[in-house]
Amino acid sequence: QVRLVESGGGSVPAGGSLRLSCAASGLSVSNCMAWFRQAPGKVRERVASIYTSDGRTYYDDSVKDRFTISQDNAKNTMSLQMNSLKPEDTAMYYCAAVTRVADAARCGWPEDIDYWGQGTQVTVSL
Repeated sequence: QVRLVESGGGSVPAGGSLRLSCAASGLSVSNCMAWFRQAPGKVRERVASIYTSDGRTYYDDSVKDRFTISQDNAKNTMSLQMNSLKPEDTAMYYCAAVTRVADAARCGWPEDIDYWGQGTQVTVSL
């Protein structure tokens, strides 16, 4: 059974930093992992993704140069370093994994996600 467990969420003032982690278990094959977020009343959106076959990454424009996605294959974990946080970053953040994606350009497309974590809340105050 595949489990994705997020941790590291919390409440910080604007300009602060948080590091989210996603621990994967039971996931024998995956070449794409991603972070999504969903704010109240809004659609879940992809924040960042990593094509684990070669490490290529994708970032939504709203988080470029502030967030960094990384993986640790030895520990089966994925992280999201979030700096210069803004109130508009407030959301539930979800870890996601794809068993096999055809190519890096498609990594993290919502319709391809095979597994989701339960989410971790990030709240950024003014």
